[in-house]
Amino acid sequence: MSNRQLAAIMFTDIVGYTAIMGNDENHALAFLNKNRQLQKPIIGEFNGRWIKEIGDGTMASFNTVSDAVNAAVKIQEACVAANDFQLRIGIHQGEVVFENDDVFGDAVNIAARIQAAARPGCIFISEAVNHNITNKKDIKTQFVKEEILKNVSQPVRMYQVIFAGSEIIMPETPLAPVAEKSIAVLPFVNMSSDPEQEYFSDGISEEIINMLAQVHQLKVIARTSCFAFKGKNLDVKFIGEQLQVSHVLEGSVRRSGNKLRITAQLINVKDGFHLFSEKFDRELEDIFAIQDELSLAILNAVKIRLLGAEKDAVLKKYTSNVEAYQLYLKALFHYNKYTPDNFMKAIAYLEAAIGIEPGYAIAYSALSYCHLTLWYWSWAPVEKSLPLGLEAAKKSLQLDDGIAESHLAMGRVKLHYELKVKEAVIEYKKSIAINPSSAECHMQLAMCAVHLGNYGEADWHASLADRLDPFSLMNLFFRGVVYWGCGDTDMVLVVGKRLIELEPNFFWGHLWVANHYVESNRFEEAIAKFELAIKLEYGILTLGSLGMCYGLMGETTKAEEVIEQMKKIEGIEIMGNSYIGNVYTALGELDAALHYYDKAIEHHEGNVIWAKVHLRRKFRNDPRTKIFCEKLGVHI
Repeated sequence: MSNRQLAAIMFTDIVGYTAIMGNDENHALAFLNKNRQLQKPIIGEFNGRWIKEIGDGTMASFNTVSDAVNAAVKIQEACVAANDFQLRIGIHQGEVVFENDDVFGDAVNIAARIQAAARPGCIFISEAVNHNITNKKDIKTQFVKEEILKNVSQPVRMYQVIFAGSEIIMPETPLAPVAEKSIAVLPFVNMSSDPEQEYFSDGISEEIINMLAQVHQLKVIARTSCFAFKGKNLDVKFIGEQLQVSHVLEGSVRRSGNKLRITAQLINVKDGFHLFSEKFDRELEDIFAIQDELSLAILNAVKIRLLGAEKDAVLKKYTSNVEAYQLYLKALFHYNKYTPDNFMKAIAYLEAAIGIEPGYAIAYSALSYCHLTLWYWSWAPVEKSLPLGLEAAKKSLQLDDGIAESHLAMGRVKLHYELKVKEAVIEYKKSIAINPSSAECHMQLAMCAVHLGNYGEADWHASLADRLDPFSLMNLFFRGVVYWGCGDTDMVLVVGKRLIELEPNFFWGHLWVANHYVESNRFEEAIAKFELAIKLEYGILTLGSLGMCYGLMGETTKAEEVIEQMKKIEGIEIMGNSYIGNVYTALGELDAALHYYDKAIEHHEGNVIWAKVHLRRKFRNDPRTKIFCEKLGVHI
């Protein structure tokens, strides 16, 4: 007798069973028995019905999807604890037919296909299942991918169920449609006989990027991601697809004395067609005119017409002095390398440029960036970096408040030094109004939104910044900061893994993975990652992260030992108080933590603004936490 009803169908499968059987048949049969003994009681506990075994797989049905998912989670957790074998689990809900102790129907086939698509140790569910558990606070899921499954007519959207000990799979979201008017400017090739002229060819590329970025109708990929393809001799179509743009500009620069030859080709990514190919044989003094002509030719080719103020902004000249301009390009060449030594070299070139051209506003904004970065990361003594960074930002804005860089510089001062979030937002929005393609400015706005408790807005700005600069390590690092501040630790793990894939020796990738482990109470794994980060970058930040982990584990002695190590670092009393406060917060010693946080505010330590993330773990409801966050002007 048959019975048709709505049911949640669960399939499980032992990972690598065929290989196990090939190596040792008795061992494989023992696994089957262990699997049966493990699953049957759990399925019964959640009102499930054991249907049958299919080779090394099993099938069960449940009356509700929450019972099915909770049973799957408990089964996977039992597998992790037993450490004998891994399972793949797939769940789908649909109408099925029960007949003679078996189950039939499309829902059975879909559940089986979802199980086959699952990663080892994971639980994948269909959208139908996910829809029915979205209101269950104790069940967390994340979208993984959409796939056409065998013998299933429509694509199936699959989600991963997150449970203690599970690895988070990076979502395979479909790429967004490529904007019709979008461009990546690849670094121009230095064709000069002198390799030292590379700063000039790089600088020309960056200047064109900055000019085009001020066109509101055009999506312009940031310098860092464009330069990720430097010297790699890759097909332009492939690069365009990687950067998700419709057009790519490539070219070369040959300089001999005062003679200059610049060539450029604009390519349509879709068909590889050259929309134009230009060659400029000019004198060095004509460099500004060449950039204007090239930018206008690009905009004409992609059918963008500039009018009024926007045209003035794109063609704006920051200096007419070629010598000062070359010094500025040399500074950009070094500060883009983002190391203490290179920032110092950049500062020397910027000061020389300003010496020749005292009204060079954009050079002042770059000078502010260099000094404030050296201060923020404790790469230079405070007295030799902070005052100079503040003064340069003010000078840039006084000289020209019509350029995006001046407002960006002042926004950094407001947010990271003065700790005035709302005032920083005003400056950043002025900057973004001039340069809508600024990945950094969008990321800074994302961080401001986190501090103000606007997490949806934070995600929007962070995601846009990622699309504008997808291969920038620092941009991705700050995206991790945003999700950490929002409390989205699953996305923190996604960001950490992506950073490690891009650059295994960049310590922040390991720190973000470790922070995810901390929030998942996987402390031993977190410790290993923190220790690796310390090997890559020994300092206040990495040590403080390790001390925080020890504190949360209840390892008081080890946490206090880390604090003593931190206190031996030069400059800790000026730029490390917030990190010590974080360790005391993890230890549950709020009075000591607030003592160091107050010292951090006194010394304008930029990182103290993130103390709220640490405080909300243990002291969210403590009145003193609320008072402290109100003092900072941040949302707990």
